[in-house]
Amino acid sequence: LRTRVDEIAERIRTLDMAAPGTYKAFAELSSVKEIEGVPAAGEMVEILTRGHEQVVKTCRSVLAPAQQAGDESTTALVSDRMRVHEKTAWMLRA
Repeated sequence: LRTRVDEIAERIRTLDMAAPGTYKAFAELSSVKEIEGVPAAGEMVEILTRGHEQVVKTCRSVLAPAQQAGDESTTALVSDRMRVHEKTAWMLRA
């Protein structure tokens, strides 16, 4: 995921915007929140599943505006990320 976050940051910079550069900044922007402690295995799988599902929701919210703006590079990046997280969530649910 670190590589993927870097790709997203590079895309943000390509659009001439400031990309978050610290963990604190990423955590504040994230819709996937941290948990305290170490959950049991079953709960951990549920948390991971919800996290991937939340990323898919975020991707969907970004996809339409990128398409409307004719931003094919962002559309492709978001679409690729969404596909990976949809598949991972499906595998975790299975």
